[in-house]
Parts: sequence; structure tokens; C-alpha cells
Amino acid sequence: MSPSESPCLNLSVARLVAAEAEHFAIWVLKAPYPGGYLHHDCIWPETLTQTWLAWQEMFSPRSLSCAPHVPAVQLANLPTTLVVSSTLGSTTSYGGRLMQQLGIQLWQWLFEGPIQSSLDHSQGIAIGQNQPLRLRLEIRDPDLITLPWEIMQPQAGKQAVSLSQQLLFSRTTSDIAPLPPLKPEQSLNILLVLGQQNAPTQTSKNGTLKLEQEAVALAKILENSGNVSPNGTATLVPCLVDTLVMPTIAELTSCLESNSYNILFYAGHGVPAPDGGLLFLGPDVTMNGTELAQVLTRTHVTLAVFNACWGAQSARHNDRAIARSSLAEVLLHHGVPAVLAMRDAIADEEAISFIKAFSRALAERMPIDRAVAVARQQLLTLYKFNQPAWTLPVLYLHPEFDGQLLQPLAESITELPENSLTWIGRERAAFLRPLESTTKIWPIRGGLMRVGRRQQENDLIISEKWVSQRHAEIICRGDPLDSIAGPTYFLRDFSRFGTLILGASGWRKVHHQEALLETGIQLKFGSSQGQIWEFIIDP
Repeated sequence: MSPSESPCLNLSVARLVAAEAEHFAIWVLKAPYPGGYLHHDCIWPETLTQTWLAWQEMFSPRSLSCAPHVPAVQLANLPTTLVVSSTLGSTTSYGGRLMQQLGIQLWQWLFEGPIQSSLDHSQGIAIGQNQPLRLRLEIRDPDLITLPWEIMQPQAGKQAVSLSQQLLFSRTTSDIAPLPPLKPEQSLNILLVLGQQNAPTQTSKNGTLKLEQEAVALAKILENSGNVSPNGTATLVPCLVDTLVMPTIAELTSCLESNSYNILFYAGHGVPAPDGGLLFLGPDVTMNGTELAQVLTRTHVTLAVFNACWGAQSARHNDRAIARSSLAEVLLHHGVPAVLAMRDAIADEEAISFIKAFSRALAERMPIDRAVAVARQQLLTLYKFNQPAWTLPVLYLHPEFDGQLLQPLAESITELPENSLTWIGRERAAFLRPLESTTKIWPIRGGLMRVGRRQQENDLIISEKWVSQRHAEIICRGDPLDSIAGPTYFLRDFSRFGTLILGASGWRKVHHQEALLETGIQLKFGSSQGQIWEFIIDP
């Protein structure tokens, strides 16, 4: 089983507007087993608000106004144990205890009762399949988005959820359009955009020169992620980087449309705003998330990374968070498969450390959520558990996206040379063709044809939305050169919705089964509305 087929558990949290203000509901929206779809109502406890305000006071004083709009608790009312303990011993130990306390309380609230049972069962399935479990969290209430859900941990001594490579954590959102078929790449093609670094002011010539020097240094870091490791143990993909320094909107759009990038990396100033925040590309040049989303989806950028303050936080109006207003959420809602943004300001040194580890992990063909976990571990190692650096990156993934940016090495297609003796006399033994066409054919070479949506993995690529990434195989048993017995072909289905085969009594569905194919038989992949294909054995 490939990493893209890892079992997934999707949770959603929403405020019950008909109930009291602190009353929430937690749903399991997706589970790897039928009984995992659960619902649980719960109350947001005052103790959790108190711990969260204390956490902000220590790690993010500028964010104190962003506390969840749940039972109002003033800093003066914080428990004595939280306030006084900061004066006992070192600040470091207090910070570590506070980080751990908030992480445990968030876990206990989210996974209370039946939700914990669903998680346990899902993890058991993942362990049985020798795969990680993907845990995706949708926070529908904008007041709770600012909380550092990435620090959740089940108990003291256990790993935080976002650090684990066996429980791959990301945030997500729903009520969005389906993703089109994605084409896994064989290299990292990055557009690096350096915008204005500080609050809007006129940038001097010296400031522009410094930005250009920073761009060269950052591009070199990204490109080096594709270098072969000194001991030769890692098989890395090449990393190609183009750079824009304080571009106009027209320059940025033209560059994206003229080239094929799978990653946009932006470093610069940004602020929250209702339409996905504002990015300051240059003096008097701003672009909001809604505007940026149009060009990113049109040019098929898979991953957008933002080293900009507040990219993962909602805008606020009258001291209330605005739903679906963060840059990360807006881009996801418009169809960008993956967005990585910062929950709060991050220091340059911390950002560079994260970028090095993250781009290196991507170059090793890791899925995006696993690469983020690896890079987050690096931040924790360098800057310690009791510092907020490792908690700042926030990853959003589209609910239909498996996180696979690059084709996994283990899943690459094995092919024979065209002049191999194995091919002789077999090139046109059988083929598929659209029923309405007599000139377009797809030959079954070497006795095997892979059918599906994924570009790099299949011999016949069908982009219809009901066709699975890896839908089916047509295989040959027997010798195609045997003039007496002849070849025998079978269809093996691996798909989500099955394959339809037309027989004497009409269309029948083959789902996770094998079926004999005879010449002239008609097929539909995934849906009765799909294109009709005809299977032909060449006489």
C-alpha cells in the first residue's frame, strides 16, 4: 500500500449556535471503518480558556485580544498556580509546563468520549496496514482557529500530535469544490517570491539590494535540498528555483502562467484581512488571498508556502473573528490543494531552519504532511520544546488531497526497453479504444495496462472525476504468440466506485474483483455516465 492510500480520520468542530455560547459539537466526518462516524456534544471549559490566556501571555503577548469568544476570563482571574509558578524556578521550566498543560487539555477536550474510541480504532487499522494514520481537523468556529492545535498531546511524556510520523496531522476545511486530477511531479519546481519585509513604507535602493541578496541565499538553500546526500543513502529529486523580488501583480501572474511550478514560496510582510489577508509584494503593491487564489488554481500550483505573519489566522471585526478569512483557508476554498502558513510571527533564523528541513524532506519524496512533521521536529530540536517556534507552522490540506507532491519512488512504473525480446510480437496483441473512435487506440503492451486518473502511474489516463487515481489493470495470462490457445485477458478492479462491463443481460459492476475480458466487450470506469471503452484482441 502506498502512502497516498493511508487511512484517514477527519474531525470537525463547530459551535452550536442554538445552545449556550460555550457549547460545541465534534463530528467524525471521515473514518477508515463504517462505525467510526460519530458525533459528540461538549462544553468548552473555563479552565481551558484560562490556560490558553496564560499561554498567550507568555508566548504571544500581541495575541491576547484573540482569545476564543467563550466564557470571558480576564488575566487577573487566572489560577494562582499558573501565575505564581512563573516566579518559581526558571522561565524555561514554566514555559515547558505551560506548553504541555495546554496540549493535554486541548487533546482531552477534542478526544473526549466516543471520539477517542474512533481514533483508537482508526489507529489500530493503520497499524494493521503498516501505514500512518492521517488525522485532519476542521475548525468551523473562527474563534478557535487561532489556538495551537498542533501542540495537542494525549498525556505527559507522549509526543505532540504534529510531531508524529505515525499520526500525520493537518488542518482542513469542507464545503469546497472537488479537486481536479493532480499530476505528481518528478522535481520540485519552486517560484520564490520575496515581498516587502516590513510594514508598508517606501523601500530604498539599499533595501532592494538587501532583498535581492536574501533571495539568492534562500534560493540556494532550496536548490541544495535536491543535492545527493554525502553517504548516498537518500535518493533526492532535483529542485529548480526561479526568483521574483518585489514583483508587480502583473509580473507575478505572468511568471506563474509562463512556467510550470508545483510550489509557490512567499516571504514578506502580510496582515489579516477579510478576503484572505494582504500580502505586500512591494511599495504600494498589495494582493489579497482571493486574488492570489485565482492565478494559483489556474496555473495548477499544488503547494503554497507563506513565511508571513498571521497567514493562518482569521481577520477580526468588532473583536470577533471572521469565518473563512485566513489566507490558508481562502486558498484552500478556492482549490489550492495544500497551504502552509504561520500562526504567528516567526524569526528569520527559525524560518530558515524550517525551510531547510522541509524542502529536504520533500526532495526525499515524503508526502507534504510527513515533511512538515519532520521539519517541525527540527525546530523543536534547535529551539526547544518550551519555545513556540515548532508550534508556528500550520498546514492545511484539501480533504481530497493525499499530500503526495512527488511520485513516490516505490510506485514508479517499471518499463522494458522497446527493443526487448519481451516486446517482440506483443505490441498490438490487444488494445482499448473509445467506442466512438476507430482511429485512437491504447495498446496493451507487455501484457499489462494500468488505468486511472494519476498521470505518472497509468498507461491509460482517464480524467473523469469518478475514476480513481489507480482504478484498474488489464493483464494477460498465457502466450499471445500461441496460435492455438491464444492470450487470455482479465480486468482487475482496485477502484472506489468499480468498473462496469456490458454483458448479455446488461451492465454489471466489478468492484475489487477480477473479470474475464473477451474481444468486443465494452467497459465504463467508475460511473454509468462515463465514457464507453471497447476492448479488442487483435487477430
